[in-house]
Amino acid sequence: MIYVELFLTFFLIGMFTIGGGYAMLSLIQNQVVTVHGWIDDTTFTDIVAISQMTPGPIGINSATYIGYEVLAKAGASEFMSILGSFTATFAVVLPSFIIVLLLAKVYSRWKDHPIFRGVMAGLRPAVLGLIGTAALGLATPENFIDWKSFVICIVAFIALYLKKLGPFSVIGIGALVGLVIY
Repeated sequence: MIYVELFLTFFLIGMFTIGGGYAMLSLIQNQVVTVHGWIDDTTFTDIVAISQMTPGPIGINSATYIGYEVLAKAGASEFMSILGSFTATFAVVLPSFIIVLLLAKVYSRWKDHPIFRGVMAGLRPAVLGLIGTAALGLATPENFIDWKSFVICIVAFIALYLKKLGPFSVIGIGALVGLVIY
């Protein structure tokens, strides 16, 4: 049954992803595009874009959208597609919830232990690698950035870091510039 596959897939993604939603993207892409073939690369890219724009963690937003999309694509009703969203979202969150509960119980006792510190130090580069993999995985021909987008990115960076313009202003200005030049 598709709900069981969704649950198991997203539970494993949630269980083996350390470092947040961006680190999760490469695992999600591998599972839903390559392994299961539930969606294609273009749809995955659209899901990532939508997930970045909506409030909440990108990994959870992606799981929610993919859960819906998989059931809708299979011809399920609106209610059953929403149930697919719930299934994928619950499954991807559940391992983190369990792990945080367990860590909360042992953290204060073990935080200064050398083995615990070593494990945490080893996880940092792994997380960086997962996030880098997600970035490279999204660099497909469908997502090729043209020179206009590159210029907007550079100007936004300068506005944020050198001119100290607020993010809402930069987003608004970027939207207006996009309307004018595209």
